[in-house]
Amino acid sequence: MNCRHCGSSLHHVFADLGHCPPANSMLSSAQLDEPELHYPLKTYVCDNCFLVQVGEVKKAVEIFGNEYTYFSSYSSSWLEHARRYVDMMMERFGYTADSLVVEAASNDGYLLQYFRQYGVPVLGIDPTANTAHMAAERGIETLVEFFTTELARNLAAKGQQADLLICNNVLAHVPDINDFVSGISLMVKPGGVVTLEFPHLLNLVEQCQFDTIYHEHFSYLSLLTVNRIFAAYGLTIFDVEELPTHGGSLRLFARHTADESKPISAAVLELLARERAAGMHTLAYYQNFQPRVDVVRLELLEFLLEQKRQGRKVAGYGAAAKGNTLLSYCGIQGTDLIQFVVDASPHKQGKYLPGSHIPVLHPDAIRDEQPDYVLILPWNIRAEVVEQLEYIEEWGGRFAVAIPKLETFSHTTVAADVVPV
Repeated sequence: MNCRHCGSSLHHVFADLGHCPPANSMLSSAQLDEPELHYPLKTYVCDNCFLVQVGEVKKAVEIFGNEYTYFSSYSSSWLEHARRYVDMMMERFGYTADSLVVEAASNDGYLLQYFRQYGVPVLGIDPTANTAHMAAERGIETLVEFFTTELARNLAAKGQQADLLICNNVLAHVPDINDFVSGISLMVKPGGVVTLEFPHLLNLVEQCQFDTIYHEHFSYLSLLTVNRIFAAYGLTIFDVEELPTHGGSLRLFARHTADESKPISAAVLELLARERAAGMHTLAYYQNFQPRVDVVRLELLEFLLEQKRQGRKVAGYGAAAKGNTLLSYCGIQGTDLIQFVVDASPHKQGKYLPGSHIPVLHPDAIRDEQPDYVLILPWNIRAEVVEQLEYIEEWGGRFAVAIPKLETFSHTTVAADVVPV
């Protein structure tokens, strides 16, 4: 098995989460009695380019099929994040009706809709038909395709190169990272800009965010590694922002290397230096992650078992991929420890979580069932969830998260306290 970027042999395990089903493959009631496919979820680090990557993977075409269940528009905080990004880009680069903004992995048009409100022409590219259909209902033209070098070449030949190419939370999802970046270089106009967002590997390691490892995420990225990959395809990262999204993400701004009109910012140089100071260019940095993962699993299981012994009810919030990774690695099955999970997306309600087979209900079930604890599985939006469900204090309900460490807290808690288990 070789590195997907540089071709070096992969020998060093970063994290082994056993075998589990794809994290977004929700189940219908009819599927509960059918065999469920599980795949190995083992990640390796390349000792040459330090790209962290899944080993054997489920085929992308199977993961991002016609019934993909993640719709970006069902998170109010994510919509606000997208709107702020568009406002910032309009102010910084001044796109007009003569510009073209293209987004790879455009999902349901949640972001491009804001450019369209400015009167800027847009084009979405997404391989999932159901999300593309919702984008079309918003008036966002969307190609139901994977973004590849071949697609970029075809679009460029038709005069559809982008003034701005947006690649938010997709670089980690592509099985052939070299082909994807090669496509970027073809898709962006000579004076154009590409922006990318992805969870920062530095935060994943430091905050033990192992639940962001799942089959859809083929790669786990640092600025050091992405800078190297981009340089190989004539692209230069000229600016970077650190974002709170997804537990700590990077937003990169890149251009063609030949375009010297956009100088490399001090922020890029500072973050590269900080990653080096942390040791991200050394193998040792990646070799002590697994024991910390195992501690999280043990603490969560002890907490859930104690609630069971005390006769307390635990519900989950968010049928998110990260939650499914966590529950699968903990070996949680059925409703014995977590009675149900709620989610705002109607595309998930009435279905069951992969692996654990916990039912997914409408958020109203929290008020109806009055659980003692609500375990927030997408911990990255905990503030949003706590605000939505502040009413659980009416019956003494509390919130819990498992990552980076087990904590319980109430809506009025100023500082979350670590649970003694």
